[in-house]
Amino acid sequence: MSFDRTALAKASNELAQKGVYIGTSSWKYPGWCGMLYESARYEYRGKLAMSRFERNCLEEYAKVFKTVSVDAAYYKFPERNFLEPIMGQVPDDFQFSFKVTDTITIKKFPNLPKFGMRAGEINPDFLNAELFAEAFLKTCEPFRKKVGLLIFEFGRFYKNDFSVAQFSQALDAFFGKLPKDWPYGIEIRNRDYLVPEYFGVLAKHGVTHVYNSWTDMPSANEQLAMPGSVTNANLVAARFLMTPGRKYDESLKLFQPYDRLREPDEDARKAGAALIVGGERYEPRRKTFVYVNNRLEGNALETIAAMIARAVTMLMESREIIQPQKNAKDAETSQSN
Repeated sequence: MSFDRTALAKASNELAQKGVYIGTSSWKYPGWCGMLYESARYEYRGKLAMSRFERNCLEEYAKVFKTVSVDAAYYKFPERNFLEPIMGQVPDDFQFSFKVTDTITIKKFPNLPKFGMRAGEINPDFLNAELFAEAFLKTCEPFRKKVGLLIFEFGRFYKNDFSVAQFSQALDAFFGKLPKDWPYGIEIRNRDYLVPEYFGVLAKHGVTHVYNSWTDMPSANEQLAMPGSVTNANLVAARFLMTPGRKYDESLKLFQPYDRLREPDEDARKAGAALIVGGERYEPRRKTFVYVNNRLEGNALETIAAMIARAVTMLMESREIIQPQKNAKDAETSQSN
């Protein structure tokens, strides 16, 4: 399998120095062995030892990327015995983005076995600012310099759950109670919520709208074009999860074990490249986070390499346009003198 890990590491590091952090959603994928990971490091008696791999592979991941999105925090409030080992495997300039625990973001528990007796019940801790500050922020405090973004991912709301006005009001009240000096982002699953009222509340509190490529959402390109969607000029984020229109189970079936590129999504690549170029031009005032999931094209590593390559081309083309214009102005100035 041909994959230029060295070139990707160089590009990732150079972008991070300009405030553009690009990485993946989670990192524990055996399908990346031979590309990102050296299999021999995790073998025992000639076979991949999964416990060893999952415990230690972040250190190797961090030699290539400067950021990662941590999904595990979505299912359980982070604890020190989870945070300390992962923080210790990465350099000081590495940035983690954490999905906020679903205890805070679920309004009504779905009727699924994993929720036990809570299934179908209203969640009393939905947008509980005090609980979030105590159970999430307080635990992350000792590692704050490595926290790039805290992502509140909200599942799809139905009409009897919330109107966009009610959701916006709830967000306004919630963020009004939180410390202002943490990097917050909101990711939603309701396309009809992408309106000025929602964007306005986020802008009021300096919370970034997380552009997302997802089943029922407009494409990231469409979201980028929406007026007011940049809700924090100094913090921009996107997660490329799946091609719009594609279901989660379908993506699993098509793309596992995520060991190679299977189906390019040109629209997503265009959006990712645009975010990279936009962030690179704002150096170093703005931070940009771009995360790619294996379920977008089959292999997040290949997708990221393609996005970066397209961004480089875009930058070169823009400079070629600017240079002739500059030369023409210089010539006019010279003639006038």
